[in-house]
This record gives sequence, structure tokens and C-alpha cells, in this order.
Amino acid sequence: MARRSQPDPTPEKLRSELVALLKDFAKELHKPELRTKVKALIPAFHKLRDLGSSLIPEREASNARDRIIAYLLRYPTRVIDGDELMVVSGIGEWARRTRELRVQFGWWIYTGVTFRQMAEDAPDGPLPKQIKEEIGADPLEIKPDQYVLLRSEQDRDAAYHWNLINSLRKHKGSVKQKILAYLRENVGKQIPGEELRYLAGDASEWARRARELRTEEGWPVVTKNSGRPDLPVGVYFLEADRQSEPHDRKIPDDVRVEVLTRDGFKCVECGWSRKDVTPGDPRQFLELHHVQAHADKGANTADNLITLCNVHHDKVHKDMSRKRK
Repeated sequence: MARRSQPDPTPEKLRSELVALLKDFAKELHKPELRTKVKALIPAFHKLRDLGSSLIPEREASNARDRIIAYLLRYPTRVIDGDELMVVSGIGEWARRTRELRVQFGWWIYTGVTFRQMAEDAPDGPLPKQIKEEIGADPLEIKPDQYVLLRSEQDRDAAYHWNLINSLRKHKGSVKQKILAYLRENVGKQIPGEELRYLAGDASEWARRARELRTEEGWPVVTKNSGRPDLPVGVYFLEADRQSEPHDRKIPDDVRVEVLTRDGFKCVECGWSRKDVTPGDPRQFLELHHVQAHADKGANTADNLITLCNVHHDKVHKDMSRKRK
């Protein structure tokens, strides 16, 4: 079993001991046998780990995983090198513990890989610029072994999500089917893209599959870039467990955002917005409606679309169906 670091409340004592070990190692350098030199260096290697893990007092963090999140919480939205987490964790498996914090314990930790996958959701959109303003760096230049804690609060449903994700991963079916099943189990909840990536077995095109659920199959899967500016970056949200009408599925995202912005993200009939969501109110999300019906050759253009809450959208379509009969 790999040796784990032994935190000491006195970093200065550990530093002194490390210096003494390195001085003693000087005489080993002149010996011809390689293995002798390697074995002589092991105590200094362990002492250095102990020194790194002691920089965060044990009363604040009693284990490697706690030290990692304690360090990230001190520097939220800052780009942190993986080597920094290696030092404060004091263990060799620091990357796995960081991933556990992200996926299993619900901390909003992102890497350079995550940012690139987020950019795939809107390659021509404003996402990189928005993140750049938050973290003070170009997210597409962040390395795979660099980390950013975007939000300082924890997702309390992470344990439930973790168990559900692992159950779905074992099922047969496509990546898109698994993502849809997971989102339908979490209607109305914010789902980090990292969870969808893990669910997809790290398949590289998971973001595209999530987008296709909205653009091709009509599921109201929304992101910050697709008309939900209130959502955090990198989060997916299934607004309702229902598909839109076939003629509404081909509205381009840029047109969708243009119409929502023009209408102030409010229903043009009743003025309802997402800020007005209350328990018991059937109005839960906004949809786009064709002024000239798609069946009557109405175009998917901003001039032919208006914003309606789900209640008024359903009412309009029922009235139109009666008139056609």
C-alpha cells in the first residue's frame, strides 16, 4: 500500500527535518550503486509530502480530499495548477480525489478539458468571453491539468446524482439516450456538464448529443447560450418532461436567443418571466410561438416568432386547433 502523508502541525519542524535529510543525501551521491541512492532519497521524498500537506492545518482539513477543496475555496475562480493540488494533498492520487470532489461531492470544479467541451456547445457563441470575465483568463488556453472552482457552494444532491449516473452507465443504449434518461430524472434541476460527460463514459461528443436533444428532438434542454442567461456557465437544464411540436424543433439557437432578448425574456401575453416561478403556478418556462403557423409556411425567423409562457402557448395551439376543425 502506498504511504500516505502524515500531516504535522509544525511546518517549520518538517522543513528543518527535510533540510537535514537532503544534507545527509549529499554523501550518497558519490556512491556508484543507483538503487542505494534511490532508497536513500525516499525519506526526503516522504518528508516533502508531509511538509506540503501540513501547510493547511489538520483542524481545517483532516484528509487529502479536504485539503484540496480547502485550497480551491481560498482561490475561487482562480486558475490553479495541478501541481499545487499535488503539494497540498500530500498524496500521489490527488487527481482522483479532485475528480471525486467534482463528480461525487458536487463541487463546481472545472478543468481545461471541461472548458473545451463547454465551448463545443456553442462554438460561435459568447461562452468563452463570459468565462474569461469570471476567471480572468481565456478558458480555451487552460491546460487539462489546471483547475478552476467556478462556484463556492456545493451541489447537495451530488450523492443521489452519483448513484443514478453509475446505474445509467451500465445500461445499454446510445450516449444520447443515457443523457436524456438522466435529464428526465432531474427535470427542473441544474446539471453540470461534467456529470453528463462522466455519464457518457468520457465520450468526446456528449455536448453535441445534449444539444441534439433540443435542436433535433425537441426536448427543452437549455443552457446559458441557448436562451437561459440566468443559468451558470456549463450547466444543462431540462425545463419540462415533454417534447416540443415538430415545427418548433428547427428554430436555430441564435434566432431563439434573439426573440427571447427582444421580448425581455417575458411572455408577451401575461408578462410572466422565470423570476416569477412559484409552486403551484402552471407557468414554468418560456417557449417560442409562430405568429404565422408553420403549417401555413410560417418561417423560423425572429419577425415570425414571439415569446409565450407554456400555459399561453398551449392555449394558443388549442384555439388554433379548434379553428381548423
